[in-house]
Amino acid sequence: MKTLSLVVPCYNEEESIPLFYRTVSKVIDKMNTPTPTVTPEYIFVDDGSSDHTLAEMQTLHQAHPETVHYRSFSRNFGKESALAAGLQATTGELVAVMDVDLQDPPELLPKMFALIEHEGYDCVGTIQKERKGQSKLRAFLSSSFYRVINWISDVRIEPNARDYRLMTRQFVNTVLDLPEFNRFSKGIFSWVGYKTTYLTYESQPRAAGKSHWSLSQLFSYSIEGIIDFSNAPLRLATWVGSISFFLSIIGLIFVVVRALTVGGSVAGWPSLVVIMLLIGGIQLFCLGILGQYINKIYLETKHRPKYIVREEK
Repeated sequence: MKTLSLVVPCYNEEESIPLFYRTVSKVIDKMNTPTPTVTPEYIFVDDGSSDHTLAEMQTLHQAHPETVHYRSFSRNFGKESALAAGLQATTGELVAVMDVDLQDPPELLPKMFALIEHEGYDCVGTIQKERKGQSKLRAFLSSSFYRVINWISDVRIEPNARDYRLMTRQFVNTVLDLPEFNRFSKGIFSWVGYKTTYLTYESQPRAAGKSHWSLSQLFSYSIEGIIDFSNAPLRLATWVGSISFFLSIIGLIFVVVRALTVGGSVAGWPSLVVIMLLIGGIQLFCLGILGQYINKIYLETKHRPKYIVREEK
């Protein structure tokens, strides 16, 4: 019988934790009927919550000390750090990453388990169809992000792929061997390779609470993914600078020829100012792109930990 570790990042999810545990426990009980198949290991990660999330984890651990464990951060470090902390705490031969809000249907676990055990897959991911109630703007931005990153990156990320997946121990160990501070898990899961397949499911409503991801946070997260898995923005800055330089040479030749043939003119100061502002804007744009990559290098070279654990059981 294999141990199935379930990594569950949580941030202000006090209402969802008991519901998640009861629902997943029922699914695992069915997996173990009539023949015992897996032993569950729950790894809850409290990402610096401000409500009673930690208290709910402590209650579950006290009731099920052998199967329920938790790690609590000293502050909010973000979901990527919570995922890394959860994966590092697992001991099972199989590891699943799930959201506590039950938008990732636990009912898929038996099928995911069968694909790994009988079909030889190393990872079974999930793709969620269009979310019910999602705004058209958010849906458009989401689809645009996947088109852009798959166009400019060497690593293909399945559109609308979720973090919800079941992985073998070898797959997880390879992911943990990647030491980078700046992490974009969807890209990392794709980058490591291995034999992977995806299951598609209908969108599910949250079991409780509300989403903590604002539109600006999702946009920032998208920029992180693009920078982490593509140097296309740097190439764009190079091309923009080259084109700007080429056009300035053409402009210089035009001015010299015009002065020699027609004569100079004091007119045109407004257009000159506009051109100067345009060139200055292009330079700042390119410097901004370069600055993003330098910032990533700066964070990596400091070698700070991805998270700080205040309490764990």
